[in-house]
Amino acid sequence: MAGLRTAAGIRAASLLALRPLLAATHPQCLDFRPPFRPPQPLRFCAQYSAFGCCTAEQDAALARRFGALAARVDAAVWATCAGYALDLLCQECSPYAAHLYDAEDPATPLRTVPGLCEDYCLDMWQTCRSLFRHLSPDRELWALEGNRAKLCRYVSLDDTDYCFPYLLVNENLNSNLGRVVADAKGCLQLCLEEVANGLRNPVAMVHAGDGSHRFFVAEQVGLVWAYLPDGSRLEKPFLNVSQAVLTSPWEGDERGFLGLAFHPRFPHARKLYVYYSVGVGFHEWIRISEFKVSEDDENTVDHSSERIILEIEEPASNHNGGQLLFGHDGYLYIFTGDGGMAGDPFGKFGNAQNKSALLGKVLRIDVDRNERGPLYRIPPDNPFVDDPGARPEVYALGVRNMWRCSFDRGDPVSRAGRGRLFCGDVGQNKFEEVDLVERGRNYGWRAREGFECYDRKLCANSSLDDVLPIFAYPHKLGKSVTGGYVYRGCEYPNLNGLYIFGDFMSGRLMSLRENPETGHWKYSEVCMGRGQTCAFPGLINNYYPHIISFAEDEAGVPSATAARGVIYKVIDPSRRAPPGKCQIHPAQVKVKSRLIPFVPKEKFIRTTESTPRPTARAPTKAPRRSSPTAVPLAPTRLPARLPRPTRRPGGRRGGGRQRGRLSTAVPAPQNGAVRLVRPSGLSPGRGRVEVFAGGHWGTVCDDAWDAKAATVVCRQLGFAHAVRAAKRAEFGEGRALPILLDDVRCAGSERNLLECAHAGVGTHNCGHQEDAGVVCSHQDPDL
Repeated sequence: MAGLRTAAGIRAASLLALRPLLAATHPQCLDFRPPFRPPQPLRFCAQYSAFGCCTAEQDAALARRFGALAARVDAAVWATCAGYALDLLCQECSPYAAHLYDAEDPATPLRTVPGLCEDYCLDMWQTCRSLFRHLSPDRELWALEGNRAKLCRYVSLDDTDYCFPYLLVNENLNSNLGRVVADAKGCLQLCLEEVANGLRNPVAMVHAGDGSHRFFVAEQVGLVWAYLPDGSRLEKPFLNVSQAVLTSPWEGDERGFLGLAFHPRFPHARKLYVYYSVGVGFHEWIRISEFKVSEDDENTVDHSSERIILEIEEPASNHNGGQLLFGHDGYLYIFTGDGGMAGDPFGKFGNAQNKSALLGKVLRIDVDRNERGPLYRIPPDNPFVDDPGARPEVYALGVRNMWRCSFDRGDPVSRAGRGRLFCGDVGQNKFEEVDLVERGRNYGWRAREGFECYDRKLCANSSLDDVLPIFAYPHKLGKSVTGGYVYRGCEYPNLNGLYIFGDFMSGRLMSLRENPETGHWKYSEVCMGRGQTCAFPGLINNYYPHIISFAEDEAGVPSATAARGVIYKVIDPSRRAPPGKCQIHPAQVKVKSRLIPFVPKEKFIRTTESTPRPTARAPTKAPRRSSPTAVPLAPTRLPARLPRPTRRPGGRRGGGRQRGRLSTAVPAPQNGAVRLVRPSGLSPGRGRVEVFAGGHWGTVCDDAWDAKAATVVCRQLGFAHAVRAAKRAEFGEGRALPILLDDVRCAGSERNLLECAHAGVGTHNCGHQEDAGVVCSHQDPDL
């Protein structure tokens, strides 16, 4: 999330400033998601073992289809054509499968064979044209078998950058395959997924670390809301201290509810700690309080349990700090501002350089086992416990107004970086900085701002011994840094080790990556992907322009929150973890409050690409690969010169589907795949649900059919919204098919209907007059 403070303070806001991006490669699989590195090398489509779209199970299924083809095709023909069959089957594993099968638009049918370069098709037609009827059920394609030119136009792709096999030797497509793509200026292209909305200045989002994968969002006015893993919000607030919190409707007011942290041994300790502003008359102060969770409801705080741990008087209404964190050492870290106004004018050297003041500091206290005795203790290794002129709570000094800090979880394998403390410290009028906070160190304010002197006399003091930031930027880039997180999650391997942060005023999203050999940090701006880069179902490529905070969920996935109340999850569109690797199993949570389902509001904005798409160089020959079977397979061949065919009128970039072309689903769909069958005259997105299970297509009985099950189907088909769950064969009866699923009960978050509770496949007690249907939409029905 991003911050609430700065030289200019908070404003009613949005989230991220867009920058032009290089039109880049857009790898995408048939499930409309990024490619991945398979956990084990593939045995059949071995050329996609390093990076592609197939798991070992999918690879084995393709091998079985290859074997079935061999059994159906004449042996003499097969000896010549097996290589073509291998080529075409394995394109389902290509990182660009969605382009090859024209699947960028999930509302249109897939091609039944991948899009081919015209030269390759013409060569294949000479000896192996009969293979098409064994690879595709498309009868229109069969009818063209005798016409070389028409057949090859039918299966070609308009875009020669992506057609097979040109894309194998296209350096622009393959040189950075699987990496986060940057433009010529180094701006990384990422995407966003909307997680929550309708919030009022959400200043913090935390998790309890209890395995429930709930997340808790704090609003500046003093309300904290609990969200379940499916995105639904509990109607009753988790915490409500709005009557005690000092804030105002002023635009830019930095006071309010500013931070919270759960005890590291939650839920056993059942405690959490909050940081908020209070005041009486002209006197204001910040308060750190402890609360306990209610014994009767784990989604509600016992408001009568509040114990004030610490209060610090604030001489001004700005620079209130606001971060609370528990370190890996179990101690509570508190980040205070310097007291406000300009230039830290309090005392001879300012609050930040005064060790006897708690303002302008990082504090560290022990709140464990505080039921009896003092409310907190001083950790024995705090750096100034033996200094009579210092407050023993002080852990580090010389900070102006650190807004959003985080501990690095460390590399998932080596644990490198674990425990490092990153902070964004808001500058005065020239520079913003990112610091690595260490025990007993001085971070320079007010002597120094960023890398430069602010108070020249104090800066010249040789005893200052201050620490320079790891990164600082001038106000032409932004005027209020918002500290972020080092990504250590499972879902996006490319982002591991990337520190993602932003600027509240300019809306820039930024990143740093450390060179482990030199210790230097490389800066890259983060941009929202243009063109097709974020064109995955459920993703967006835009955000509101002020970044108020960053957060990390229980799985280690970062998100950013906007001041107008939208929380976004950061997504890498270039690579994901292998399917199944990052599954979470949330602990059961008893819910007493009514649930408010999450309905995304933000939309993907289709933008033109900032620069022309790079074109392929003309290769002299195709790459060679070994045969996976004993059958002699003809290698993929390309002519010495690759003429660029003229684009057909109406053709769209990256696809190749001609208007009016008929097609059916790709052979051998995956278990759990769904399709809609609708009577003529109905618009796309509505129809009878048919599911593929146990090697057959069948229908679904509507006994327990409801909106949650419809949501699963619509999402799987690429629609953002389920408008209605249709029953009683509203869209016709599938009498020619078996009834495969009955008593389907979904939570709404499942990937397909087979993950929902249901009777055994093929077991049912109904007839086709109860076939289930859906009405799906790309548009929010509530808007």
